Amino acid sequence: MVESNNEHDPKLFDIGDVIQLLTEVDGQAQSALFDEILEGAESGTIALLLESLPLDDRFERWQQVNSTERVTVLSLMRAEPRMGILEQMTTEALDHLFAQLSPEDLIDWSDHLPDNLTARALAQMGLRQRKHFELYDQYSDNEIGRYADHQMLVLDLNSTIGQAQNFFRRINLDCNDKIFIIDEQGKYQGEVRRFDIFKHDLTEPLVSLLSEDTRSLSADTSLLEAAESMEHSREVEMPIVDNDGVLIGRVTLRTATILVREHYEAQLMATAGMDESDDLFSPIVKGAQRRAIWLGINLLTAFLASATIGLFEGVLTQVVALAILMPIVASMGGIAGSQSLTLMIRGMAMGQVSTGNRFSLMKNELGIGAVNGVLWAGVIGAVAAWWFADQTLGMVMACAILVNMLVAAVAGVLVPIILQKCHQDAALSGSVILTTVTDVVGFFTFLGMATLLYL
Repeated sequence: MVESNNEHDPKLFDIGDVIQLLTEVDGQAQSALFDEILEGAESGTIALLLESLPLDDRFERWQQVNSTERVTVLSLMRAEPRMGILEQMTTEALDHLFAQLSPEDLIDWSDHLPDNLTARALAQMGLRQRKHFELYDQYSDNEIGRYADHQMLVLDLNSTIGQAQNFFRRINLDCNDKIFIIDEQGKYQGEVRRFDIFKHDLTEPLVSLLSEDTRSLSADTSLLEAAESMEHSREVEMPIVDNDGVLIGRVTLRTATILVREHYEAQLMATAGMDESDDLFSPIVKGAQRRAIWLGINLLTAFLASATIGLFEGVLTQVVALAILMPIVASMGGIAGSQSLTLMIRGMAMGQVSTGNRFSLMKNELGIGAVNGVLWAGVIGAVAAWWFADQTLGMVMACAILVNMLVAAVAGVLVPIILQKCHQDAALSGSVILTTVTDVVGFFTFLGMATLLYL
């Protein structure tokens, strides 16, 4: 046990410090320490802490989490560690847990939950909750309708200001700033702000306070577009409507922020061929299988680059300096291309790239590539000529650098566009394709020119 004072209270440490404390003890001492940590700890902290524990300790510590917090903690965990805990729970414990799930929680879980467990969770819900789940489940995981929050304040056109005031007094919701108004068919009519409601007479009709600049989000709007709309609107909540104008829920600023963060985390992980939901302590065999696929893909591209080098074996055996300088050609092209690729992926994610500005983007990236290509081709060519006392080698090096950086700029723009047309994730495979292009073009240009001039 640690002393309960400001210097040693585990709740004041960061996750790394707490993990260190837990690994220094075991058995009953570790259990008692974890109980102490749980006191007053936020659900997000508990979730992160559990994810940071090895698999053998994680489920044992999970059992110490208060039953009233378990759904929230699991919802804040990544999918794979959450699934690992669910797989170890008894049937009775699962049913008790699923009985506490909201439709929104189950939607979030269902992306990585086996069908039999999803069905089991639905069986624990009432008819109204199941209908909410079915409503949200019709949208894809990139559409805001899937993550609509049905816990909101809604009144019909015949309501009074007094009823609205009672609503606000009785119900306290996260990011609750307004009441949404619907007609008899459930179609969204507008909204009334809390500030306006408490300034008027109780008997006045609520519709008299409807905002003129009402905005709503279509349920099939992409997550990033919805988040951008939230940002520009400066609202803390916005209504979500289906294609018929029926109000199906709302999205809050907090939810939008979380969705955007998860989107970019997923893209970051995808660049290494991994999933945002992967467990820090993924089982060895499972983790090895997942990564082996990506390593195999990279191996194939490496063989392609090596095969290109093999075509010029003759000149390499006579001019050894070429082998020393080859990595520079590939590296400069790869870095230049990655810069263009990153810019394009961000622009496409934000909806800034379209058929109308692609040609302009290409010209702009080619211009940047040309300027940097000329600059660094001159520098690297001069260094190579001085280093090996060979002006011809310096010229070959300079030309190869320039050509490769121009090709890299073009590839950085075209690769994500082509992948998008093929319905592939540019963040996942774009960098591999780009690196292959710059390696092959760089080696072919460099060694091809050397062959012409030296043999």
